[in-house]
Amino acid sequence: MRKFTINCNFGGTKSPFTVYIGMPEKVHHPLHFQADWLSKERGGNIPQEVMDSLQKLLEISIKNNVPFEDLCAYAIESAQVTEAPSQKPAQLESKPEKVGEPPQPVQAEAKPTEPA
Repeated sequence: MRKFTINCNFGGTKSPFTVYIGMPEKVHHPLHFQADWLSKERGGNIPQEVMDSLQKLLEISIKNNVPFEDLCAYAIESAQVTEAPSQKPAQLESKPEKVGEPPQPVQAEAKPTEPA
């Protein structure tokens, strides 16, 4: 399970809200219960584009046998790297981290060297 921050709507105001993403039950959206709780208890909602994106990522992860939470982390990190400063900020942001584990350092990819 990984922790993410989503910019949610609270009565017209966007505010960051922490969600936890792991492999959901087959019959539920990845954020079904958290979105329901956020709506009922805090009067907020998760943007539809985030809900749709996570549903697509879930389908891709199942089709390619890739851990869903890892695919989410990869997609978010990739989007943050390619996002230009003039564009609006991503709806789903922050460095994802595994819950209960310290963050892992990012290592540069090794490139093969040509023989001399």
